[in-house]
Amino acid sequence: MLTLHVAEATPESAVLVDGGLVAAVGPYEELAAVRPEARVREWPGILTPGLLNPYAPELLEGMYHPDPREAEDFGTEPITGERAQRIFRMDASRRGASARRGVQRLLAHGTVAVAGELRVQAAADAVRRAGLAVGRRPEKLPGTPSFSPTPLVLLPALQPGAPARFAVFDVPDRASLVRLGASTCVATVIAGRLVHRAR
Repeated sequence: MLTLHVAEATPESAVLVDGGLVAAVGPYEELAAVRPEARVREWPGILTPGLLNPYAPELLEGMYHPDPREAEDFGTEPITGERAQRIFRMDASRRGASARRGVQRLLAHGTVAVAGELRVQAAADAVRRAGLAVGRRPEKLPGTPSFSPTPLVLLPALQPGAPARFAVFDVPDRASLVRLGASTCVATVIAGRLVHRAR
C-alpha cells in the first residue's frame, strides 16, 4: 500500500512509502500527481529522518518505567538509580514490561534509532520488536540521559529504497526543534508503520 506523508512546514520533503520502504522523496504536489492513488497523511510541523538516542542502556535498563496502574505506588515518571534497581530485584519480570514502556516513550519522542550496548535481554528484545535501528554510540556523550537529549541527533536524509523510518515534529523549522526538543513529536514511522501518533 502506498502512503504519502507530508508536513505543512516542509511540503518540499514529502515522503512516499511503499510497504516498509521509502519509494520517493520530493515536493508533495509532484509526488501526489505521479501517484494519485496513494493514501495521504497530512501532519503539522516538519517531517524529519527521525532521531538517534544514544542513551539506550540508561533509559531502558537503568530506569524503571511504571505501569499507569502503578501510579499510586510509583508515580508516572521514570524512576532512576538504586530505587529502580530495587524494583527490578523485587520482580525480575518487570524488566521486560518496563523496557517496552521505555521504548514507547522513545517512539513518542521521534526516536527511530538507538545506540549503546544493551546487556539485558528484555531491553534488547523490546528494541528489536519495535524495529528501532541500532547505531554506534559515540565515545564521549554530551549532556545527560534523556528522551530529548542535548544535542538532538538527526539521522541522515531519507533516500528512495531505504527503510521508511522517520518522525514528524510540530514545530515550524529545525531551529525550533532544537530549541523546543523532541517532546514536540506528533508522529513516528518505522518500517512504514505509524508506531506513534500524538493524541
